[in-house]
Amino acid sequence: MRIAIGPSGSRAPQRSAPAPPAANGLPPSWPPCQWRRAVLRQDGGARPPRRRKGRGLSAGVRWRRRRRAGRTMLRASLRQVSAALKEGRVTPTELCQRCLALIKSTKFLNAYITVTEETALKQAEESEERYKRGQPLGILDGIPIAVKDNFNTAGIETTCASNMLKGYISPYNATVVQKLLDQGAVLLGKTNLDEFAMGSGSTDGVFGPVRNPWSYSKQYKEKSIPKSHSEDKEPDWVISGGSSGGSAAAVSSFTCFAALGSDTGGSTRNPAAHCGVVGLKPTYGLISRHGLIPLVNSMDVPGILTRCVDDAAVLLGSLAGHDPKDSTTIQDDFKPFELPNLTDVSKLSIGIPKEYHAPGLSSEILAFWSKAADLFKNAGAKVVEVSLPHTRYSIVCYHVLCTAEVASNMARFDGLEYGHRSDVKDSTESMYAATRREGFNDVVRGRILSGNYFLLKQNYEKYFVKAQKVRRLIASDFGKVFRSGVDILLTPTTLSDAAPYTEFIQEDNRTRSAQDDILTQAANMAGLPAINVPTALSERGLPVGLQFIGRSFQEKQLLTVAKWFEKQVQFPVIQLEEVKRHDSGVFQQQKSASFS
Repeated sequence: MRIAIGPSGSRAPQRSAPAPPAANGLPPSWPPCQWRRAVLRQDGGARPPRRRKGRGLSAGVRWRRRRRAGRTMLRASLRQVSAALKEGRVTPTELCQRCLALIKSTKFLNAYITVTEETALKQAEESEERYKRGQPLGILDGIPIAVKDNFNTAGIETTCASNMLKGYISPYNATVVQKLLDQGAVLLGKTNLDEFAMGSGSTDGVFGPVRNPWSYSKQYKEKSIPKSHSEDKEPDWVISGGSSGGSAAAVSSFTCFAALGSDTGGSTRNPAAHCGVVGLKPTYGLISRHGLIPLVNSMDVPGILTRCVDDAAVLLGSLAGHDPKDSTTIQDDFKPFELPNLTDVSKLSIGIPKEYHAPGLSSEILAFWSKAADLFKNAGAKVVEVSLPHTRYSIVCYHVLCTAEVASNMARFDGLEYGHRSDVKDSTESMYAATRREGFNDVVRGRILSGNYFLLKQNYEKYFVKAQKVRRLIASDFGKVFRSGVDILLTPTTLSDAAPYTEFIQEDNRTRSAQDDILTQAANMAGLPAINVPTALSERGLPVGLQFIGRSFQEKQLLTVAKWFEKQVQFPVIQLEEVKRHDSGVFQQQKSASFS
């Protein structure tokens, strides 16, 4: 997908009736500077030189051109925007203002919990000064981003979408947030999620559910409302996926260029698939977890959400590397890389795990998965069926380990040091109990109870230790497949496209999470990198994504293959009718999907 990011560049029309030439052959009305640049015709006459772009235009015309550039810039890649900022075609302040305006226009999506308008504009002004001096801090300088609200941010409220942390302001930044700020990125705000990232729909947070931007797209409306029905009838809005649904919706609706999520069992890839964006879960230990409020320490990874694979590589290069504050990070320095344009895939071996043909997988997803395999095969790649025999036990194993670590991590929220504290004063124990009853929702309390059950002395060996052994077997399965010569595994990301909200909430959180995490959590237990790539639109006009799983710390190979696939499928740009009424010019029709 090629994106125009600057003004049209059309030349100003030449005057149809120039003044008669003077004795020297040049019009008398031309100023001396144009005399020197005049281009003489063969017959001795002369024509006016081309006007340089922007030269001689009124301030109002220049402002309007820059405003148009700012609109189309919202659909550009990070490298394109960075180049435009360096060339002065748009300023950081203009970009920030456009994004903030769109956040207000799309408030109905409920993607953001906190919008840091004043801070963002101040950061944009500082970035603008750096560009004027010719000293930008890097490729992200001046580019608006958003952060999931379970990353600590100094001076900005961090809630985890829970009553337990309402009003909590961290004294420090998470390492990934600090790295973004150190490179000049503009922080627009904190995005919505399931409470403490426990969920797969972004529907269980205290601030309400996140709406999928595709619910309001032209593509979904055309397919979801029969022509015989009234045009005034609105289709049911669909979930954004979770738990990083706010970040995925923010990127999908053009309110920011990239966003941070977290991924414990698929919380970045799942919403990325439902919202039609790229979602990268890096290798465990490649990016620091310091400042990410923990859910499952042994599986949590900061996730990256962008609109294209190249952007994910850019953000990964900015965030990866050793952090002395996180002992689980790699010791070696990480060297950022630029993705090559892969033209020959004949040397690749793509594995198709048969166990991922899971119960509940829709026939539509299965068809897209099969077509993707054929796409690689027809391009010369070796496509082989592989087996990951212990995958069938992974979701049960994940549930035991996840809840056990949740029970441990949630113990710190006792109402003494930070967060909510109950007014009950009968005793310390009663205050603890009341605080946790009032602060946590049913989902969090339920997981704490499950985890504590598995950790009981009489149950520890039977559940927790056995689950750890199965986890080792699951990781070994992946290792055997990759040692056999397979480079990349290709799987579905979700069982189906996004469900309508009214249908999604009919089942309890535990059941939904077990269904939605079944194709993604195994990569977390093995610590492997995985990425969701938007593939096509379903029959309902909603995004469908496929997942690529790579070898440990081989992000460059994984992203290179994902970029090739992204280029082949040509996923369509969302056409947001609701937002178009507020911001004409931002959302223009793009090429439709060729992968169907």
